[in-house]
Amino acid sequence: MTDFDPLASTFGGMLIGAASALLLVTNGRIAGISGIVGGLVGGQAEGDRTWRLLFLAGLLLGGFVLAWLWPSALEASSASWPVLVAAGLLVGLGSRVGSGCTSGHGICGMSRLSARSIVATLTFMATGMTTVFIVRHLLG
Repeated sequence: MTDFDPLASTFGGMLIGAASALLLVTNGRIAGISGIVGGLVGGQAEGDRTWRLLFLAGLLLGGFVLAWLWPSALEASSASWPVLVAAGLLVGLGSRVGSGCTSGHGICGMSRLSARSIVATLTFMATGMTTVFIVRHLLG
């Protein structure tokens, strides 16, 4: 991360917070991606399925718009496909074991002062920092 921009980061955080608050206020739903995808896979009722599909379509559309407007913002990963697949599976497993993902706990849960979400967020942040330290400084 060489081009950190505090203004852009603040604005992006405000947009994420506003979007998650809007979903909670209008639909009574938490903007946790693992729960949204899990509801699709779990065969929810049709009306419930529609908003989930639209939410995910909006995420994809946002990525395409970013790639179109600012292509240099999206950089290809240097990791191999097996590493990326393993990382994705581990994130999915962690979301299942932790009863939610980083967006659900870190944004929505903490803003509601959920003790479970605060503990989960502290746990995944500490684990992430420890992993980066080990990989970058101990394993080289």
